[in-house]
Amino acid sequence: MSNTNFVKEIAGIADDFPQWYTDVILKAQLADYSPVRGAMVIRPYGYAIWENIRHELDTRFKAAGHVNAYFPLFIPESFLKKEAEHVEGFAPECATVTRVGKEPLTEPLVVRPTSETVICDMYSKWIQSWRDLPVKINQWANVVRWEKTTRPFLRTTEFLWQEGHTAHADAQEAQDETLQMLDLYVEFCRNILAIPVLAGKKSQKEKFAGAVDTYSIEAMMLDGKSLQAGTTHFLGENFAKAFDIKYLDKNNKLTYVNQSSWGVTTRLIGALVMVHGDERGLRLPPMVAPYQAVIVPIATHKAGVLDAARNLSAKLQKAGLRVFLDERDESPGWKFNEWELKGVPCRIELGPRDLERGEISVMRRDTLEKSVIKLDADVTSPECHCEKPATKQSQQASGTVSEIKALLDKIQRDMYTRAEQHLNSNIIQARTMQEIESAVNAKKFALSMWCGDPICEKTVKEQYQATSRNMPFDQTPIAGKCVCCDKPAKYKIYFARAY
Repeated sequence: MSNTNFVKEIAGIADDFPQWYTDVILKAQLADYSPVRGAMVIRPYGYAIWENIRHELDTRFKAAGHVNAYFPLFIPESFLKKEAEHVEGFAPECATVTRVGKEPLTEPLVVRPTSETVICDMYSKWIQSWRDLPVKINQWANVVRWEKTTRPFLRTTEFLWQEGHTAHADAQEAQDETLQMLDLYVEFCRNILAIPVLAGKKSQKEKFAGAVDTYSIEAMMLDGKSLQAGTTHFLGENFAKAFDIKYLDKNNKLTYVNQSSWGVTTRLIGALVMVHGDERGLRLPPMVAPYQAVIVPIATHKAGVLDAARNLSAKLQKAGLRVFLDERDESPGWKFNEWELKGVPCRIELGPRDLERGEISVMRRDTLEKSVIKLDADVTSPECHCEKPATKQSQQASGTVSEIKALLDKIQRDMYTRAEQHLNSNIIQARTMQEIESAVNAKKFALSMWCGDPICEKTVKEQYQATSRNMPFDQTPIAGKCVCCDKPAKYKIYFARAY
């Protein structure tokens, strides 16, 4: 593949954003289509991103007192029917197993669309006393929802996620948990994914089926559409009553628990693509990139080049960085194009002239800016100790390592700043229906006042294909009347077209 044709195989980001997204997913080898309609194969490069996401979140969950468990993939159909609103919300998406071989099952089994019901059944057995509370369990799993329209990572028949399920002694504790996890997701998106999000409460029409209240984080994609990046749910006593989850409180009174649930999915990988990508492909934040730096040696037939590249790679890896040394038999230009497509944050070039000058050339993927970093003398030495056990003195980062780490930190911060500027500059205060129309047609979010009537929500959706996203916690009014019906407004709310 020639250098000139490499990026040409990706649709123009401004010309056809949906096709650009699909092209990047496939060409960057994040995922591929499977033989099953709507299901995807997550390729190693894409799965490495998910592993980094999972590690960062799992560390945070455990620090907040949660433990991991695993629950069955199959759920008795009767379980879903115990909570009426829940079964009504998920019934159209449920896949059901009705027979094994030629033998019909006594009771059909639903392939889990979410795990509230099966987990609640277990909680009803495990929770007997106030001493058993709180229960704070998370699971990493796959779920199945039979989507009509699918797109890799954004909406697939099967996807990976984490789902947290907690049980508490009272409503306030469960509500606090719900909001604490929302804050955790906001911090994670900001500091790890470099994605700014709008946090708030969902309308009753848009809440999770079976919840009292649902909260979400909404991210703005480069095409101005919203992506629901995560949700937390205050379940109250709804599932506890359906599954008879009671405990004896400190006064020896039998009481229902209050619950929360919360989750994010592999659609976060889609968010990374659509928030940070450009016409060349991916731009990955260093915190989740499979490789934070790639080293491309130039003129490897020249004495010392490959040895120095290997020494540098070992030194960076020992310092905790994820590094790939590209020794493949391809031209440097081809490698440059491929790693730009794959969004590696930092590309390091090392050739004979660089060795002579005692430096390396470094290009940051987010801005395509090049700079020069002084190369530590020991990297070019045949007796480099990069792979030897670290001594107390050698544990201090060298000049080269320190500068590359500092550059990666700056890339992470700058990527967030650019995304935040894009979000803030594309929110319009819309006081009329015409202003909502103008906002969404201009690929922006509309921030409006709303009376709380779901009929007005439906009207906005039918007229402009824009849905309510969430209601921000700052409810300082921007107008007195509902954007749709001119009745007195109760809530400030975001409307946007969405994935």
